[in-house]
Amino acid sequence: MTVLGCSSLCLHAHRPHAFCSSEHLALAVFFYGSIIEISPWFDLLYSSQLISSLQLFKGLANMHVLLLKEPRDGESGPDPYIKELATHGHKATLIPVLSFKFVSLNTLSDKLFQPEKHGGLVFTSPRAVEAVQMCLEAEERREEWNSSVKEKWNSKSIYVVGKATAALVGSLGLKALGEDTGTADVLSRLIIEREDTNIPPLFFPCGSIKREVLPTALKGNGVPLETLTVYQTAEHPDLEKNLKNYFTEQGAPASVAFFSPSGVKFCLEAVRRLSGDRLTQIEFAAIGPTTRDAMTAEGLRVSCTAEKPTAEHLAAAIAKALQQPPAGRSA
Repeated sequence: MTVLGCSSLCLHAHRPHAFCSSEHLALAVFFYGSIIEISPWFDLLYSSQLISSLQLFKGLANMHVLLLKEPRDGESGPDPYIKELATHGHKATLIPVLSFKFVSLNTLSDKLFQPEKHGGLVFTSPRAVEAVQMCLEAEERREEWNSSVKEKWNSKSIYVVGKATAALVGSLGLKALGEDTGTADVLSRLIIEREDTNIPPLFFPCGSIKREVLPTALKGNGVPLETLTVYQTAEHPDLEKNLKNYFTEQGAPASVAFFSPSGVKFCLEAVRRLSGDRLTQIEFAAIGPTTRDAMTAEGLRVSCTAEKPTAEHLAAAIAKALQQPPAGRSA
């Protein structure tokens, strides 16, 4: 018999009673089990115990996780969150929550090509960087950017939150600072530590429902900041339909992960309604403290929060939470 997983353990039991109990088998399967080879003379009793242990292991692994987020643009292969959860033995499904409409691109383009009027750039979302990319689609604009403008920006500070935003900024030929900050609150402290109050204003392209944490913190410490709304956020038009289809086909997932306060706003009512009496059995996860606070404010019990807003950290947090089921969820 072969069980596929992450590591391998071979039990060739000439005298199974000498070292094996059902408890030992359960632990062996749970912690080490991936490829288990049983010699033909393995005692029938212990074989049946192993089967029971395998059934327990199967119940703890391959749980369904619902990710309420947009797919990662510009990347080939599976979404990194789906991939990371698969390494922990869980099957993840992604449902887009938000739709975006880009606005004020002419104004954004004008400001991008006048770096001398600003002390630096601030990006707190991948969408804001995508707006910049749209301004550079024309060949002549791209050539001007590459020949001189990006280096003028690189002589200043370019601040970002998160690795995904940092990667997109890097694709523009810009050198990002702060990718490990994780939140706008932490980024604002980095900016305040580094910048003088007499610099030209930092330029902050942002979304229509941005939080005011960063602008408020910088203003309170005298660091000048100029904001421009470059995209508007709304509920994805197919969100309700996609959620209903998921719950109809898969049932209530073992875990649901939220990735933004907007996601909480647009999804939570439907998730509660569709989960029914299974709601208390779901482990709810947050990508970071801002999203966690939004979930808590809606009365949701948050089982885990990613230590950092990365696929690796969120998958590890969810996997740990699913190993410790609450009393309300059956094994």
